[in-house]
Amino acid sequence: MAYLVKDSDEALAALARTGDRQAFEVLVRRYKEPLYRFCRRYVGNADDASDVLQDAFVAAWMGLQRYDERRSFAAWLQRITLNKCRDFGRRGLVRRLFLTRFEREQPAEAASAQAAATADPNTERLARLEREVAALPPAYKEALLLTTFSGKSHLDAAKQLGISVKAVEMRIYRAKQRLAGLMSDKPIHGR
Repeated sequence: MAYLVKDSDEALAALARTGDRQAFEVLVRRYKEPLYRFCRRYVGNADDASDVLQDAFVAAWMGLQRYDERRSFAAWLQRITLNKCRDFGRRGLVRRLFLTRFEREQPAEAASAQAAATADPNTERLARLEREVAALPPAYKEALLLTTFSGKSHLDAAKQLGISVKAVEMRIYRAKQRLAGLMSDKPIHGR
């Protein structure tokens, strides 16, 4: 059965709950790009973002029976994706420890990789911004990504995060302050 773009998320989710993979594939196509961008900004790496997003879609497929059709499917899927990003962040500490140790053992290779990455000042600035966003404390990063990058209202972000609108606004403010400070403190090649 062919599904049209005009089919609602909730109608497609209801069909997917019955095991209709084609309906779920329409939902995946609908949300793949915006959720990938969210993951990319959260984790700071394209390959990791793809893995996290894949985990989120698998979790959504496996959890369709728990989806409440009276609620927004988009918000439910965003919540799953956010949780998968959080899980990745918690596992990231161990990965960073191993990578740091490896980079200390391979200084010449790391230096040449860094030189290649900094060849274009604009590319380096964007890459640095992505790294800094990914390194923000989760509370700040989540509020910033949900509103600034995913286009949610402060009210929707507050509901999704389980906090007040004022708390969302404060977290965004603090995230932007921190990013501005981090981005201005570090020299940029080519200036």
